[in-house]
Amino acid sequence: MELNYKIKNLSELFTKKSIGGEASINDLREKEFSGIPLSKDEKRALHNYDNYRINLLNAQEDESLFHTTYRQLQVIANLGDWKEFLKSDYESN
Repeated sequence: MELNYKIKNLSELFTKKSIGGEASINDLREKEFSGIPLSKDEKRALHNYDNYRINLLNAQEDESLFHTTYRQLQVIANLGDWKEFLKSDYESN
């Protein structure tokens, strides 16, 4: 029980918000999984990111490139500003 409390406190201390970072795609996922309703734009950004991710990974013809791309997408989802995925470049056709 005490370990969970410490982990929760550490998580709260080291949030992107506390160090000046913007909310990311994964922050939106966590928000959604916590039962907090997402705005229309937040839902659209998640949808656009998911489509972008699937299309990019499916386009990889080499296993090594697939894994490199996968890791890059993880970084983007963890650290990138979710608002990036509201741009028309990421809209589905």
